Amino acid sequence: MKRLLILSVLLFTTGVFAQTLEGSWKLVEKNGSSITKEEVVRIYQDNYFAEGAKKTGTNAFLWALGGEYTTDDYSEMMDFNTKSPEKIGEVSNLKLSFAGDQKIIINSEKGSETWERISDSENALNGNWVITGRERNGEMNKMKPGDRRTIKILSGDRFQWVAFNSATRDFMGTGGGTYSAENGKYIEQIEFFSRDDSRVGAKLNFNFEVKDGEWHHSGKSSKGDPIYEIWSPYADAYSK
Repeated sequence: MKRLLILSVLLFTTGVFAQTLEGSWKLVEKNGSSITKEEVVRIYQDNYFAEGAKKTGTNAFLWALGGEYTTDDYSEMMDFNTKSPEKIGEVSNLKLSFAGDQKIIINSEKGSETWERISDSENALNGNWVITGRERNGEMNKMKPGDRRTIKILSGDRFQWVAFNSATRDFMGTGGGTYSAENGKYIEQIEFFSRDDSRVGAKLNFNFEVKDGEWHHSGKSSKGDPIYEIWSPYADAYSK
């Protein structure tokens, strides 16, 4: 089991104002050129990030990448990366700065990326979660996450789930989009899906409850099958 990077709190301070990465962001410019042919969304939450990209117009899946990040001196450690699997497990030291309140600039040896904030709104399900239980035949089967795991990160009205193995660098799939979580109802609107882009645009309705810090998720899957899952906070699941 790989060691989690030390958790830190992000505080970029201008005067008395503090700025935070947590929330959702859209890539708007790379090396001075506007992004028009791709739609790239990144979610930051609980010292973890996930990025998903699709082709503008066709909804064809392009890539997914993500992992842990630190904030004192901004760095990323990839847990999954369909663009460059060889970078999984490596730490990249980057330079991140805020440009006003709603944009960040990330500089690396490959150049510069400008991201624009989509949302920083919060609700009961904001967090980085990992699945730890799934009901089968009326029985809840507990799952202990390891190198092979399925995560779901939610923040700034956006969600992304990813199934991967960080040790073998295998990638099983991802999907994401917008969501709402209110009055026990959790609703997903799919905006990209690596396994079947014909599902883009679908709306899925579920019930949710947070009990003892765990997310109880129930309803019907995209195939119409009944589901009942338990998701635990990522940091808690890996500290036990």
